[in-house]
Amino acid sequence: MKLDWLKPLLGRTGPFTTVYLDATRADPAGATEVQDRWKGLRRELERQGAPSRLLDELGDRIDRPTRVAAPHGRVLIADAEGVRVDRVLAEPPAQDMGVHGPVPALLPAARAADETVDHLLVVVDRVGADLYWSDDSGRLAGGLHEVVEGDHDEIRKVRTGDGWHHRRSQMRAEDSWERNAETVAADIDRQIRERTPELIILTGDVRAVPLLHQALGHKAKELVVEVPGGSRADGVKQDSFDERVRATLDAYRARRREEVLDRFRLEQGRGEAAVTQLDDVIAVLGRGQVAELVLLESVATPTSPLAERTVWVGPDPLQIAGSRSDLAAMGVDDGARELRADIGLVRAALGQDAGLTFAVDGSVDLIDGVGAVLRWHDSATPSEAVLSQSADRGRVRDVV
Repeated sequence: MKLDWLKPLLGRTGPFTTVYLDATRADPAGATEVQDRWKGLRRELERQGAPSRLLDELGDRIDRPTRVAAPHGRVLIADAEGVRVDRVLAEPPAQDMGVHGPVPALLPAARAADETVDHLLVVVDRVGADLYWSDDSGRLAGGLHEVVEGDHDEIRKVRTGDGWHHRRSQMRAEDSWERNAETVAADIDRQIRERTPELIILTGDVRAVPLLHQALGHKAKELVVEVPGGSRADGVKQDSFDERVRATLDAYRARRREEVLDRFRLEQGRGEAAVTQLDDVIAVLGRGQVAELVLLESVATPTSPLAERTVWVGPDPLQIAGSRSDLAAMGVDDGARELRADIGLVRAALGQDAGLTFAVDGSVDLIDGVGAVLRWHDSATPSEAVLSQSADRGRVRDVV
């Protein structure tokens, strides 16, 4: 899972105010339910010492409609100067929460964001296509979409007639479909270079779909999944098609997670580009080696044993150590501070453009509930081969 959306928090200093809120509105035009939820959270944040000016800004943000009809949540994170993160979540939180303190509450937001897929839905016919981009929550942005059209020349084959003129008309129609598909494909190729979606869902006319698929560039073809049942015309069974799309997104999420875990298991078995145990993960984060941070789902709870452990960090996210003396040995004195381990790990992962994957408990062997897939390894990288081949149970502790 990408962590880019948390980057505005890098380099900021506390205190931070974090709000997780059920943003669902029974009446899309009204905000009474959301305002009532916010009033309760505001009182709690006032008790925690959050300044009124900042709470007013958060309240103004929360009053703005999200334009999402289905149940959904929202996370807002602010520092002393104002709101830095405002993101819609695909599902409402199990419990509304407001926290004011020295660090933002990152893990619940990251856990919720793990359920999203950045995708593009393309509904194509023989004339052109409608392009629907997902929003930050992974949902399609209502009925808003882009339209890409071809030249409309000879878009239908003639059903009657025979001879040379009839064959010529058929050929002109098929040539027109291909050119329209090429026009749509060129626009999609351009957009995915700019917006880099994780998935493209392709649906529509049974003749136009394969033509468009064939016309797409290599990168787009790698992202395409064809889902039948969609149409630009009226009369489509929308509920059935929406269910197919949901199933496709669910399958992609599962595949995305399993690809990371498969790589972790493989590299762990080799004793090479994967590590586990808190101290080893801290070491590779500090060296900028991490491609994907892996956490058990249970780590993302306030009662996790990892939440009770701490790390020491400096001003730079990659300045991270298990103790103050270790951080000082790295040459970091000014700006040294102690953080909860889970916050420090996510901060360091964000600072090196690493991803974050949550694993179901029991699906992978993670000491302390944490692990990492590495971009590279060398002789100084902690080796998992030692753990797997020895009876040193001192390292095998606190399995979350």
